[in-house]
Amino acid sequence: MNKLTLALAGASLLAAATAATPSLAQEKTLTISWWGFNGDKLDQFVVKPFEEKCSCKLVFETGNNADRLNKIKIRNGEGVDVAYFTDAYSQIGIEEGLFQAVDRSKLPNLEGIYELGRAPQGEFGPAYTIGRVGIIYDSAKVNPPIASWADLWREDLKGQLSLPGITTTAGPMVVMVAGDKAGKDAFEDAEPAFAEIAKLKDSVVKNYNTGSELVNLFSTGEITTSIAQDFTLAQIQAAVPTAAWADLKDGAIATLNTVNIPKGAANVELAHEFINFILDPKLQQTLAENGVDAPIATAVKLTPEQAKQWTYGADMVAGLKRVDYSKMNAAKSDWLDRWNEIFGM
Repeated sequence: MNKLTLALAGASLLAAATAATPSLAQEKTLTISWWGFNGDKLDQFVVKPFEEKCSCKLVFETGNNADRLNKIKIRNGEGVDVAYFTDAYSQIGIEEGLFQAVDRSKLPNLEGIYELGRAPQGEFGPAYTIGRVGIIYDSAKVNPPIASWADLWREDLKGQLSLPGITTTAGPMVVMVAGDKAGKDAFEDAEPAFAEIAKLKDSVVKNYNTGSELVNLFSTGEITTSIAQDFTLAQIQAAVPTAAWADLKDGAIATLNTVNIPKGAANVELAHEFINFILDPKLQQTLAENGVDAPIATAVKLTPEQAKQWTYGADMVAGLKRVDYSKMNAAKSDWLDRWNEIFGM
């Protein structure tokens, strides 16, 4: 074999190898913006199985709601294919034109989730998990038990209460609750609500801004009662075993975590495939059993022990109050000023 023949043969082998093994630059990628909590479990149950299923690579942007939404806004909706946000922040993204409508014909698993999660914000992305804002209290120190939102104003809770800061997810809901106490919709007229909040000032030890801060307030005995999101309950009970979630006769408030497709997504088809994947009832079952997320698929069946940390079951879901986030987002600036007048910066 002469040198020319060898060269031609080598070139043919190189071309064949290149065709058989695409470069990393040619590999399909899906960019996901999410919080990054439970990283090891999400890698085990979501990331690796989906990468195997789609023969693609998942890459991530992590951070809090505000920072990640701002990144998407700066890039005019580009650079991310799937975006996880709480419903308060996804509403902001919708109003600012950052997300595109989803094609529900490509999400067959939608039919198997609770109705409130299918189209919580119109034509945009669905919810993949349900949470609650309610009241957590130390049952060994609070008697009688907390049974309604109005119990926050009880005399025996003075000097024992913490409220979420107004800039947190649950903070603006304090204003809604106070409006109900005053008999006036806070979105129509917030003054009666803030008059009720002012009455709580002597009861409030501190307004908390993070879950870890709330856990510390309970564990040190500085407080016995707080408005909180349900994901904090297990952490608080680990520190204070007598902590309990109040069974409120007037209902807890629903919080939904949503998934959306930004307008500039590079892989829209793959994004739909991923959203449908995380709504699969088998995956939802696995994530709930392993302490990752509350299930939104109606087919998920949990034991009482597994269910106690989650917003779970048709009766509980049906009893949740919904928030009009378009109204809330419009009111937040004024509410922040009024809140700071009472509690300071």
